[in-house]
Amino acid sequence: MAPTFQGLAFHTVTFGCQMNKHDSERMAGMLEALGAHPVGSIEDADIVVFVTCCVREAADTRLYGQVASLKNLPLRPGTPLQKRLVAVGGCIGQRDRERLCEQLPHVDAVFGTHNIGSLPQLLARAIAQGPGQVEVLEASEAFACDLPTDREHSWAAWLPIAIGCDNFCSYCIVPYVRGREKSRMLEDIVAEAEGYVAAGVREITLLGQNVNSYGRDLYGQPRFDELLDAVDATGIERLRFATSHPKDLTDGVISRFATLRSLMPALHLPVQSGSDRILQAMNRCYTAEHYRGLVRKLREARPDIALSTDVIVGFPGETEEDFEATYRLIDEVGYNQVFTFIYSRREGTPAAKLDDPTPPEVIQERFERLVDLVQRRSFELNQPYVGRTLPVLIEGASKRDSAVLAGKDPYNNTVHAPVPDGGDAEALAGTVVDVAVDQARTWYLSGEVAAAHG
Repeated sequence: MAPTFQGLAFHTVTFGCQMNKHDSERMAGMLEALGAHPVGSIEDADIVVFVTCCVREAADTRLYGQVASLKNLPLRPGTPLQKRLVAVGGCIGQRDRERLCEQLPHVDAVFGTHNIGSLPQLLARAIAQGPGQVEVLEASEAFACDLPTDREHSWAAWLPIAIGCDNFCSYCIVPYVRGREKSRMLEDIVAEAEGYVAAGVREITLLGQNVNSYGRDLYGQPRFDELLDAVDATGIERLRFATSHPKDLTDGVISRFATLRSLMPALHLPVQSGSDRILQAMNRCYTAEHYRGLVRKLREARPDIALSTDVIVGFPGETEEDFEATYRLIDEVGYNQVFTFIYSRREGTPAAKLDDPTPPEVIQERFERLVDLVQRRSFELNQPYVGRTLPVLIEGASKRDSAVLAGKDPYNNTVHAPVPDGGDAEALAGTVVDVAVDQARTWYLSGEVAAAHG
């Protein structure tokens, strides 16, 4: 018999990647199907679910700090529960398991990346038996896509095509907490995409730890280019994907940026380092020159493509020469957006065993140098958008000003524009408006609404 949470309020706190955001939507869907309703804050919630990330130490610290702070938080007025239910899932749940309950005894339920569907039963057991209910599986035969969902936006959808990762980059904990790569059947993905299109979704983002290797485990070779063709054929208006590993980016996938109507001209292609020596130590399985070759092919296929990337500064043993190689590559390629990180040691990964004599202040200085370059180049690369009129999918009002629209253009730029006279930002959410860009900053574009359509 399914548990019921009729009348209870819940709130989800999500850390990390898009896959975690998708998992959060599935958890919300399950709880709503069992009678609970979402609220906008922890203080107003009877049930708080943390969907966690352990890729970097900062996420660990934030999670443990936030969960600890709930211990003495007053219950919401009128709650039927004797205590606020606290559940921790995702990658930290998968990794830490019972240790979470040992360090935070008020945690009621812990579950992992392979069994988010266990959340309702674990919460019901916690109500009946008390805190400390733990269930973590090593693998799963089912995909979270089989569960109910409550999407954050009706016009946009995350669509996982695979879970897990087979790459085992030496710094990365993901294969250990998400498991080995497992692809969904192509037909099932397309059927889900067709359902979204029929429901009025305008933008689909295909998700996987490495989308480029999609299908290798099922079909003996990657079929990601074929999957892109099939999803495009559903009639979806905008198609994106994340994340791509450079070693598996094929000419077939690159060519789709030139041929597919729906595929947006933006690609996140993590490079991590511009030094071949560091790339080898990271087990990335490509060279800096191979990566540059991919960039050349991408720009031949789609000259206006907007590129973004990830870079790690301070990997164990990185020298000034290694860092300079990264600096040159970032400057040369020219990225619209770069996510820069200082190396974070993750216990259980091969890189965690490496010694690094580099003083922290040297690593910090290199990081700041790179950030300065990234900001300068992003500003430069945004200037050609001034004077153009771009179709922008509106997400709602700007977080800073309810009189300003915020949305994304095809290049994944954030675009702001004043709400037209008599308009309502939230009423325009999910529509596409043409924005005449008159200003380009480092992190966003702004302009005036020229027309609305759709």
